[in-house]
Amino acid sequence: MKEKLIVALDVNDLNKIKLLVDKLQSVVKYFKVGAIPFTYFGPELVRFLKDRGLKVMLDLKYHDIPNTVARACEGAMELGVDMLTMHISGGFTMMEEAVKAVSLVSDIKNISRPRLLGITVLTSIDEAYFKDLFGDVKRTIEEQVIFLARLAQSAGLDGVVASPQEITRIRENCGQDFLIITPGIRSEGEMVDDQARTMTAGQAIRAGADYIVVGRPIVAARDPLQAAKQIIKEMENAG
Repeated sequence: MKEKLIVALDVNDLNKIKLLVDKLQSVVKYFKVGAIPFTYFGPELVRFLKDRGLKVMLDLKYHDIPNTVARACEGAMELGVDMLTMHISGGFTMMEEAVKAVSLVSDIKNISRPRLLGITVLTSIDEAYFKDLFGDVKRTIEEQVIFLARLAQSAGLDGVVASPQEITRIRENCGQDFLIITPGIRSEGEMVDDQARTMTAGQAIRAGADYIVVGRPIVAARDPLQAAKQIIKEMENAG
C-alpha cells in the first residue's frame, strides 16, 4: 500500500520540504509537486526528489491550447516525472496532442513516458458551487465527472483525478485499467478545510482508488511519519 500513497508537498519552504521528505521516504515513495512548490522552487524540487529515487506526480493542471500543453508535457518528461495532470475541460484535441507528444518523445529517446491524468471537477466544489460556476446545468457533479472521465479515456489519457465520491461510478464506466487518483482524503472526525467531497483513506481504497493523495493531514501533522504510517495502515486494512 505504500506505493498507493502520494504525499502532496504543498509547502513554500524548501527546507521544510526536504526535512519532510527525509522523514517520510522510508514509507512514502510518491510525492506530489503542485502549483505552490513548483512556483517557488521549480525543477529543482523535482530533481531533488528524483535524485533520491522517489516518484513524482507533477500536478500543474495544464489547460491551454493543444500545442502549448503538448510542449509543456515534453518539458515535464525532461524532468523525469512519473505522472502529470491537465484539465479535461481543455478538450479532446488538447489531451490527444499531449498523448501524442509524450508517446513520440518516449519512442525517440527510448524512455518510459509519464502517466497522463485528467482533472475532472475539483474536490473543493460542491453542487451549489457547481451551479454557480456553470449556471442551470442538467448534469449533477457526479454525472459531469463521469462525462469528463470518459472523454479523457477516449483521448488516450491513462486516468483521472477525481474525488473519492465518484470512484465507483468512474470504475463502472471506464474499467479496471483506467487509473483513479483521489485527493480529498481526511481522517474520521478531521476538519475538511477547503475540501467539499471527501472520504477516509480506507473508504477510498475500498471504493477502488488506485492512488490517494494526502497533503495537510500528513504535512501539517505534529509527527508526519506517524501520520503517514496511520494512513497506510488504514489503506492496508481496507485492501
